[in-house]
Order: sequence, then structure tokens, then C-alpha cells
Amino acid sequence: MQLTVLIPCKDERHNIAACIDAALAVADEVIVADSGSTDGTLEYVGGRGDCRVIEREFINYASFKNWAIPQASHEWVLIVDADERVTAELAVEIRELLSSDPPMDAYAIRRTTFVLGSQLRYSGLQNDKVTRLIRRNLRYADTRVHEHLEVPSGQLGRLQARLEHHTVQSVARMFAVQNRYTSWAALDRFDRGKRVAFAHVVAKPPVKFLQTYLLQRGFLDGSMGFVWSVVTAFYAFAKLLKQWELQQNDSKADDSAHADTLPVTGEFGRKVA
Repeated sequence: MQLTVLIPCKDERHNIAACIDAALAVADEVIVADSGSTDGTLEYVGGRGDCRVIEREFINYASFKNWAIPQASHEWVLIVDADERVTAELAVEIRELLSSDPPMDAYAIRRTTFVLGSQLRYSGLQNDKVTRLIRRNLRYADTRVHEHLEVPSGQLGRLQARLEHHTVQSVARMFAVQNRYTSWAALDRFDRGKRVAFAHVVAKPPVKFLQTYLLQRGFLDGSMGFVWSVVTAFYAFAKLLKQWELQQNDSKADDSAHADTLPVTGEFGRKVA
């Protein structure tokens, strides 16, 4: 059976060449799904001649991938982020699997993670896996971030070989990405009716740090294990603080409903007094 490799991206000129090169080891078709790159990504990909480019405005990750998946030419799709690499071992395993009709509808793939160029073997990433090899008819649940694939049949398998995940390639880029992700995660939690007390904003990030650094043995990863433990704790702090801010703004909007004041729009697009 043939395979489409789908690479969603935006402003990934520093990653896209290595990602496509690795994907070609297993792909019968490579699709780069771009959501508005302005850094030369589109020009580079368009000039290669060995992949197809599709473009659409970005709404959220689930929506974007659900739009892109049906455009694959083949029944099986491997979704690879631009900062991920298909290893030679993974390419061989997928080819063997697709040499006949696979028994499952989707397959999870473990990842080897690199932070600022250093591999993390612990730090809570020992069992990191993502569901990426899928039949073309499957879709993601409607969330803004941390999207998860819905497999109605329950037929979900797991591959043995790994993807390489080169996350946190620069500190500046990391903070920019975390700012977006934490805003979306806070909105998702708020819209689902979840509530957070300010005590949680204070207490949960230190607990997350200790969990990652001590219980999940981040200390064995040396300096990068400490960095990753701080990153995960800061992510928890920013997400909870932004959710708490949403609740405060929502409460103010309710209080002003009977007042003769004009609401204005806050950072999250919510009306506040």
C-alpha cells in the first residue's frame, strides 16, 4: 500500500529541508500544508519539485489537519511535524507494515526528544508517543491545541521504531510557541467549563517541576533535564494563570451586564468591563 506523508507547517524554513529529506525515505507522496509562511518556506518547498504544497489560513491545529488529511492521494497518511524526522528504522517498519493491509486503523509512534540539541532520555519523555500513522478517513477532535485523533473503531496499534523530535531549538522560539499554546490551552479548558482557583496557579507549577525533575528522573538528563523541568513548570503556570484571567474577565463582564458601560475586548477576545 502507498503512503502520503503530510507535513503541517508555518515559518519552518530552518526545519523543512531535513524533515522532507527524511520523509522521502518512506513516502510515495509528500504534502506540505502551509498556513501562511513568510520566511521563505514556501519558496523553498515550491522549488524542490518532489512534494506538493497546499495552503490555508490557520484556525487551530485540529481544524487545519482535518482539512489537510483528505487531500492525501493514498489511504494511509503519516503526519510529521516540521521539527520531527522519520528515522531509517521507522521507514523500514512502516514499509513492512504497509506491504499488506494493516490490521489497525491507526498507529502510535514513540519519539526521541532533543532539547537545544541534547537528547533527553528521562524527564517524563521516556514514554512519549503520538498517533501519526492513520487511515485517511480519521479526524482529530475539535480542540485548539494538543489535538488528539479520534479512532472510533478502537483499532489503535503501536510501532516499535521512533520519530526524532527536535523541540526547543532556540529559547526565543520556545517562548513564542509556549505563549500561543498556553493561550489556546487556557481557552479550551475555559470553554469546557473547567475552573481554576488562584491557589492552583501558585501550587501546581512547583509540583510539576518536582514531578518532572525528581519523580520522572529529569536530573539524570543533566542541565537539559533541569531546563526541561523548568519549561514544563512554566507551561503549567502560564496556562493556569491565563485561564484564571479568563475567569476574572468573565466575572467582570457578568457584573457589568446591568451597568451603563461599554464592554471592551481583552487579549482573549472576551468582553471585559
